[in-house]
Amino acid sequence: MANFTNATTFEIVAIWCVLLISFLGLGYAMLLRNQIMKYDKGTDKMQEVWGSIKSGADTYLKRQLKSIVPLIVILTAVLFLSVYVVPPSEEALERFAGRPEGTVKIIIGLGRAIAFVMGACFSLMVGQFGMRMAVEGNVRVASASRRSFGEALKIAYRTGTITGMLTDGLGLLGGTLIFMIFGVAAPDALLGFGFGGTLLALFMRVGGGIYTKAADVGADLVGKVEAGLPEDDERNAAVIADLVGDNVGDCAGMAADIFESYEVTIVSGLILGLALMHLDGGNLKWIVFPLLVRGIGVLSSILGTYLVKGSDDLKSGNAMASINKGFHVSAIISLASFALLSHFYMAEWRPFLSVAVGIILALVLDEITKYFTDTHYRPVKDIAASSKTGSATLILRGIAEGYDSAVWQTIVIAITILSSTFIYGDMGVTYVLYGVAMTGIGMLTLTGNNVAMDSFGPIADNANGIGELSGLDDDARKIMDHLDATGNTTKAITKGVAIGSAVIAAVSLFGSYLTDITKIQTQMGATETIFETGIRVSEPIVFVGVLIGACIPWLFSSLIINAVTRAAAKIVEEVRRQLKIPGLMEKKVKPDYQQAVDICTVSAQRELLPLALIGILSPLIVGILLGVEALGGFLAGVIVSGQLLAVFMSNAGGAWDNAKKSIEDGIYGGKGSESHKAAVVGDTVGDPLKDTAGPALNPMIKVINMVSLLAAPVLVQYSATSWGMIVTLLISAVVVVLAILSSKRGGLFVKTN
Repeated sequence: MANFTNATTFEIVAIWCVLLISFLGLGYAMLLRNQIMKYDKGTDKMQEVWGSIKSGADTYLKRQLKSIVPLIVILTAVLFLSVYVVPPSEEALERFAGRPEGTVKIIIGLGRAIAFVMGACFSLMVGQFGMRMAVEGNVRVASASRRSFGEALKIAYRTGTITGMLTDGLGLLGGTLIFMIFGVAAPDALLGFGFGGTLLALFMRVGGGIYTKAADVGADLVGKVEAGLPEDDERNAAVIADLVGDNVGDCAGMAADIFESYEVTIVSGLILGLALMHLDGGNLKWIVFPLLVRGIGVLSSILGTYLVKGSDDLKSGNAMASINKGFHVSAIISLASFALLSHFYMAEWRPFLSVAVGIILALVLDEITKYFTDTHYRPVKDIAASSKTGSATLILRGIAEGYDSAVWQTIVIAITILSSTFIYGDMGVTYVLYGVAMTGIGMLTLTGNNVAMDSFGPIADNANGIGELSGLDDDARKIMDHLDATGNTTKAITKGVAIGSAVIAAVSLFGSYLTDITKIQTQMGATETIFETGIRVSEPIVFVGVLIGACIPWLFSSLIINAVTRAAAKIVEEVRRQLKIPGLMEKKVKPDYQQAVDICTVSAQRELLPLALIGILSPLIVGILLGVEALGGFLAGVIVSGQLLAVFMSNAGGAWDNAKKSIEDGIYGGKGSESHKAAVVGDTVGDPLKDTAGPALNPMIKVINMVSLLAAPVLVQYSATSWGMIVTLLISAVVVVLAILSSKRGGLFVKTN
């Protein structure tokens, strides 16, 4: 471990314990995997359907890896060479004192590059391994539903928990290792770690979202509206692509999304903790506390998730109640442990209050999301009632409810951030920003539970689809319908947590941005720093930065929704073509499922690179043209605009989806009625909003923040008129323009064959 001469015995032991806890979380994931794999995979027919899903998922994951590896290689080289543009920090020279400056440059460059690769690989592992386990679990849930409700619930939830514990274990492992190796120089490497995880999450969110919604929209529009086929009907050529899409979007995409929020909050917490350590005479408690909080969170998630079990009989069982029981147990254990830690180690209650506010925020966002998207509450009931007068009124009602939900969620987040001002307001801005970072860490304390809840949704959905396609009996279908309905609620809840955590993480990164720039300005002997002036929106150039930043989420959403529209149109044409095959409607011949899978896979990968380049290069253009203060305004615009837009799209889409499900349960004429057709149209409009564009804004916001953090030292130290900056500006501007044109035209960067 890095040499901290002022570290107490407790702190040294505690950090080693945190490292061991990260391995314990990973070991728990492997234990659950071994348990799941022992269950049977059902009948030959079930395994045939499952084999098609697994093949489609494997094809997608392999193609995705080929699409993103070249950019990862390039960025790894850029991060290593960055130390030759900006010299190592004073902390780095202090950490590696006695070595020549050239050697320190190589150490920091390698550390930053390796940390970037580690963050990217960990994010990829969470998404890919978690998704593969979801695919392994779905058929086993379908098989267990023939025996008992309790067994099916246990398999579905524990399979999802594997992804949750991978998120917990790998996120904690990366941050702890970097701190132990680099010590006070950890920020130099932590930024690379956070950037790697964030960038991969963007890839997996965008690719998975386009895939799943292209298949879903195409399958519903032709299958349900035009042909009158039921959900997951074997005659629908897109049915397997739809089931694959649930995994690549809601398992791989969401897992990577929450993982990078988990990474980013610990990165910002450690960076601000190091700043407070210097202000507090070298006291390590500001750094050790967030690591201990994360370690406690992993332990509480292990205990809480293992308690989720159901009764053998569906009539006496309730999946949501069992899941909530596990979540509440984890929350109680965490809060009690944080209180003890604050009292006996921190010797004050402010850190506990900051973390507790984060846990409360997660619970409140859960309830708000549930209110606007659950079938038991007024918004969804009103949307369903609007179906009686057609799809237009249903869509308008959903838009209104989505706008309303964005207001209340944003106000709750604003109050949460304001609470940090009350908790630390008398101690200075750095302490307040540290409090915000701790709120984010607290919010994601129960990441293991949250990711388990999210992955539970597509696992149950896939199991239901396998049951439909393999013709299971009514009792088994009732169990799977119950799990599927519960999964829809858990997915909606975790989307709310993901969006809220993205905003809190971005705000805490915003604090790290101000801290890093101030440090460089102080080293350069500036008369005033950005901490003293703040981000002055009264300055026209800064306000221009705010306006440009506010535009980025709208541009990003426009491009990604267009991508879904293009891909869905191809699926519509393909399903229509196959429905005309003689004998298909009579079930005498089978459709070509692989063709629809291939269309979705190619369409999703085509859009990855252009959208990622917009997120990476847009802050460089603004920073070079307008300066670091205007770039701060740009970040503020991205955060505020992205938060409102993401919540609107996520909740409006979720409400439309559940309004459709309410009608399918029998109200307003049920399946096949005019109200049902109107609701299906609303659902297909909402699908790319709630599962693609809305969730994709989370990693996009953090990619922009991470790039800004990495670029800030360069922007401060080099003149915008230097030849290097001019060349960077021109190249970035050309690439962004080409990326936008490429995305609008359907992808110029990726071959279609």
